[in-house]
Amino acid sequence: MALSGGLPTENGFVGVEGVRLVEEALRSGCPIQAVLFSEAGQRHHERLAPLIDRPEMAFPILRTTDRLFEGLADTEHPQGVAALVKPRETSFDDLVRTPESACAPLLVVLAGVQDPGNVGTILRTAAAFGVTGGATAASGVSGTASPYSPKALRASAGAALHLPILAGMSLAILLTQCKVAGIHTLASSVHDKPGAFPPMSGVSPGFDHAKTNEPSATNAPFLAPWEVDWCQPIALLVGNEGAGLPEEVERSADVRIHIPMASGVESLNAAAAAAVVFYEAARQRNSTLRQL
Repeated sequence: MALSGGLPTENGFVGVEGVRLVEEALRSGCPIQAVLFSEAGQRHHERLAPLIDRPEMAFPILRTTDRLFEGLADTEHPQGVAALVKPRETSFDDLVRTPESACAPLLVVLAGVQDPGNVGTILRTAAAFGVTGGATAASGVSGTASPYSPKALRASAGAALHLPILAGMSLAILLTQCKVAGIHTLASSVHDKPGAFPPMSGVSPGFDHAKTNEPSATNAPFLAPWEVDWCQPIALLVGNEGAGLPEEVERSADVRIHIPMASGVESLNAAAAAAVVFYEAARQRNSTLRQL
């Protein structure tokens, strides 16, 4: 049921299917309840054996027929191996803690991203470019797809099991906690920036107004990704595929991010836009770490 229905079990375990995802689940350190092989899937046991046979991996290995496995699998051509894994539990304090390998927390907040493929792709991209944690929240009437649904897990290539993720928190509460914790909020904007971008003269933090106690509800500046200092604690807000973020969320953010594009191009896919932004963040953060 965890595979075909895409819902967690009563104990919070989710189904992962395919040799690559099961391998990532076993590497993630998350609790494993069981691993299941079909007759044809047994050929993958040798690849997974170094992970399955470790003494600390005390879970049952189950076997079934190819026919029964195909009946429960979520994919059209299953590989014959699946597992039940419990995603890591993450608190807000865990989320904003700076890892030893990073100069500051860098978070991605998915607010109303409804396509599980987009959710998984954004998380995979985020992990690839050094994002330290993620969160999912509803945005108005638009909920965010679960990062642990079968489609999202496949799109993330298992990254959702490695990245600390706080799922299902109220967006308003999350943004308030970010401000209290000193995390700057950057809203990815699908709206046209009024006027042209100013000439780039080095990287500008863009958070001067955030250092005061004055609310920024009416004057969150527009910046290109390279005009932001990504070595500060930052949460990038990514909104609904069509509507983007609610206007009040955009305007209350510390900064609005807008990617300059050729004329005539309306917008980028949410996952593609996140990749552009996170690449610039990684470029700056890696440069800073090399200097340290």
